[in-house]
Amino acid sequence: MVKAMGAPLPWKDPCPAGLLHAKSYFCVRLLMTIELLYDLYQRYPSVQTDTRQLKQGDLFFALKGPNFNGNAFALRALELGAAYAIVDEPVVSPSVSATPVANDRIIQVHDVLFTLHQLALYHRRHFDIPFIAITGSNGKTTTKELIHAVLASTFQTYTTKGNLNNHIGIPLTILSVHRDAEFAVIEMGANHQKEIEGYCRYTLPTHGIITNIGRAHLEGFGGVDGVRKGKGELYDYLRDEGGSAFVFRDSEDLRQMSRGIPHIITYGTADADVVGKVAPSEDSFLHVEITRGAIAGVVPTQLVGDYNLPNVLVAVAVGKHFGVSDAKIRQAITQYTPSNSRSQLIERDGNHIILDAYNANPSSMRAAIENFARLATDGGEKVLVLGAMAELGPESVNEHRGIVELIGEYPWAQVVLVGGDFLKVEHPYLSFANSAEAAKWYGGAGLKGAWVLIKGSRSSRMEEVLARTPGVS
Repeated sequence: MVKAMGAPLPWKDPCPAGLLHAKSYFCVRLLMTIELLYDLYQRYPSVQTDTRQLKQGDLFFALKGPNFNGNAFALRALELGAAYAIVDEPVVSPSVSATPVANDRIIQVHDVLFTLHQLALYHRRHFDIPFIAITGSNGKTTTKELIHAVLASTFQTYTTKGNLNNHIGIPLTILSVHRDAEFAVIEMGANHQKEIEGYCRYTLPTHGIITNIGRAHLEGFGGVDGVRKGKGELYDYLRDEGGSAFVFRDSEDLRQMSRGIPHIITYGTADADVVGKVAPSEDSFLHVEITRGAIAGVVPTQLVGDYNLPNVLVAVAVGKHFGVSDAKIRQAITQYTPSNSRSQLIERDGNHIILDAYNANPSSMRAAIENFARLATDGGEKVLVLGAMAELGPESVNEHRGIVELIGEYPWAQVVLVGGDFLKVEHPYLSFANSAEAAKWYGGAGLKGAWVLIKGSRSSRMEEVLARTPGVS
């Protein structure tokens, strides 16, 4: 087992005096120097934390969580072809109880997660390119995908895969950026204060976007003011480091929060560098008319919902700012197709299904319901199938009651409410304990020619309303 003490890390320790504690970022010293570990990474530039996805030659980082301990899988990782396993506990032989294994391909560090962050930072410092960080209460992933599509039309661009936007996914994304990179687009999710601040310490973003401030993760953030402060940590970093921000001009919150950032590019429906509005269309998709800044004319999209307008506008603004041609911006946005249950329009069994079930909070739920209520359906009946919203803390029941009240403002053919705190609110609608029960109802409802909105928090697993339907895959 490699366990050689090394020299101090080669950059200034950012931990203020008196704040050194067990969970401080970059305050832990590797038992192997970061330089030596980075040398290994350069030889084996693929990092994995899950043995089920391991490939030959990967570096395996043995992370720990409430319900798992990666150290227990270190030997298995080596058997499966990992080049090295990075652990923070002695690796014990399964055949000889309590006997530590001696293996030169096992590297012990103080803390595997902190080491992963440090390695990501060390790698990040090798790039002098724009790193664009994206956070916000709603629309992060769609915005990230649109911006990636626009930039990738012209530049070698790396981005967050799927929704890997947390303390594990972000460093893995940074470590997946190759030396040929011209841009990196990093999505940052957060459910408590100081989280975005921590991500910025090893992402070192040069540019930033906060999509919006909404009623999401209220439990962890401690209310809407906490959300504003937590998401605003990205602006704080850009302000302190002389970075740039793309700011949604229509949002008073974002305009105020971004004051003092030295370089600001705006987008919105008026008085911005890039201006656009929702254009009339003959289909169910969002069409955007750009009236200032780029692409004069209407840009059709494959997104459902007027609430996606800011996501499209910021993608245009980013592309224009970095010199992507109008033709390529238009083509990238027009060709982008949403996936992963985000604003997807699915035609199935004669019904039109808007599957927006990746996540939900009061802000996004209201926007989706109101947009669906306005949607022209040529006489097709409208059906709501809504799952509960998570992580709302003491406000959860009231927030669910507010959604029920909003539903009551519009006419619907049917309304189905599923699980969570919807079960604690009085309402006149169909109610099921979980998505499996809702799927049984949906399979037997005999809907034909209907428009159906399916939405809910990740924990509600509302996509299973379709996946569990007999004969549907």
